[in-house]
Amino acid sequence: MATITLDSAEKNLASLIDRARSGEEIIISDHNRQLVKLAPVEPSFRGFGAFKGQFTVNDDELLAPLTDEELKQWWGVNS
Repeated sequence: MATITLDSAEKNLASLIDRARSGEEIIISDHNRQLVKLAPVEPSFRGFGAFKGQFTVNDDELLAPLTDEELKQWWGVNS
């Protein structure tokens, strides 16, 4: 986490925003007193396809019928 003076932040706000958007947290201080933290905002919706290519699903396993035990678990039936 970087600490930047208020004067420096005023002059370099655009680059600080870019750094924060890439995940860095930045403290802005004035006269050795911490004032604010500049940090990225977590998006509430990542959009369709946001996880594309990050994991794979075996189609045979996905489309296979559930076993009797899995059906019992699904419906909450005690064995």
